[in-house]
Amino acid sequence: MVLNLIFLGPPGAGKGTVAQAVMDKYKLVQISTGDLLREEIASGSELGKKLAEVINAGQLVSDDLVSEMLSKDLAKKVSDPNFRGVIFDGFPRTQSQAPLLENILNEVNQKLNAVIYIESSKESVVKRLSSRWTCEKCKKVYNTVSFPPKKEGVCDDDGSKLIQREDDKPETIAKRYDTFIEKTSPLINYYKSKGILYKYDGNVPPLASIKAAEEIIEKIVKD
Repeated sequence: MVLNLIFLGPPGAGKGTVAQAVMDKYKLVQISTGDLLREEIASGSELGKKLAEVINAGQLVSDDLVSEMLSKDLAKKVSDPNFRGVIFDGFPRTQSQAPLLENILNEVNQKLNAVIYIESSKESVVKRLSSRWTCEKCKKVYNTVSFPPKKEGVCDDDGSKLIQREDDKPETIAKRYDTFIEKTSPLINYYKSKGILYKYDGNVPPLASIKAAEEIIEKIVKD
C-alpha cells in the first residue's frame, strides 16, 4: 500500500522525530518545501531563477510557484518503481494551500491517506524547546532535561559559555505556538471534515509519540 501523509503539530511537538521514524519503518520519502527551494535554486533551472528573484527581493514565494516545484518533485518520486509513499513537510501550512496539494496529488494519481495531528500543550512545548542551549563557540547543542552539560552553563568539549538562541527563549516559543494555533486551526478543521484527520496526545516522551503514530498508521493500512 502507498502511504501519503502529513504530520501537523506546533513547534516542539516532535513532528520531525516521529516523521523520521515512520519514514524508516514504512520506507517512505520526504518532500520538504524548504529543501526543495534550496535545491531548485542551486540547479539554475528556469523555475530556480524565478524562485531566487522572489527570495532575493525579500518576498514570500507564491503558492503557485511552490505548487509548481512540488508537482515537479512528486512526479519524479512517484515514477520510481520503489515508491512507497511520501511525507509532506512544510506544506500545506494554511487551509488555502490544502486544495493545491490535492490537485498536485491528483496529477500523479495519488491521494492523501492521512493527516496526523500531534497535539501538544503550550506548557509542554515551551518546556521542551526552552531546554535547548548551544555552545557559543563550537555550536554543540545541549538539553537541560535530556542531555545536560556536565557543568551548568558550560560546554563539555571546550569550556565555552552556553547561550540560548532567540527562538529558543520561552517568550518567543509561546508566540510561535500561538501563531501555529491561529494559522493552522482552519487547516486541521478542513482535514477533519474530509475524514482523514487523526490526532493523539503528544505530551509524552519521543518513543511513546512514535508508537502512537505507528498505531494510527497500522489501522489505516489494515482498513
